[in-house]
Amino acid sequence: MTRSTTDGANREAVSGALLAIVPDAPLADLSDETDLREALELDSLDFLAFVEQLNTRTGVRFEEDDYDGLRTIAGCLRMLRRTEE
Repeated sequence: MTRSTTDGANREAVSGALLAIVPDAPLADLSDETDLREALELDSLDFLAFVEQLNTRTGVRFEEDDYDGLRTIAGCLRMLRRTEE
């Protein structure tokens, strides 16, 4: 799998995880650097549910220490890319 294919699959996993928590999330309107918790008004339980969805969709287990890195789409993609190297 090429990096662009992997990045596309990771982006799809992040989007799917977000939409599972906030079905009407305007993802197309968000930049990759937008703070997801603020933009989508995710409380701590919503954010935890997002992380669990991302775990399920990618097979990558994120620990609490990783949560700050998952606050943006770009951060999620970086974290997922690191697990593939």
